[in-house]
Amino acid sequence: MVGRAQHGRWPLPLVALLALVLLPGCASFRTLNSKQPNVPLIYSGTRLNWYALHDGCCAKERFGAQAPKHAAIDLPASVLLDTLVLPFTVAAELGVNLGIRGGM
Repeated sequence: MVGRAQHGRWPLPLVALLALVLLPGCASFRTLNSKQPNVPLIYSGTRLNWYALHDGCCAKERFGAQAPKHAAIDLPASVLLDTLVLPFTVAAELGVNLGIRGGM
């Protein structure tokens, strides 16, 4: 119906703006953009958040990135993003060159 507020639905521009603000702080983006060699790639953001939640001491040395301050809040987004990029991270771990370039 026109004129009635739709409860439980977020407007698309608000969701897009929220994503743009939050994604650069996401553990998955931080670890996948790390320049440090020999860091884990498969589910890296999820693993970094889990490490931080269990009081890991040396996230920068182990994952090539600092853990987010609010790892529990970041964890669901990292699981989702890590799942979406799983084929690419598995290929990278196996040494398959997909010819993909870029980064933030």
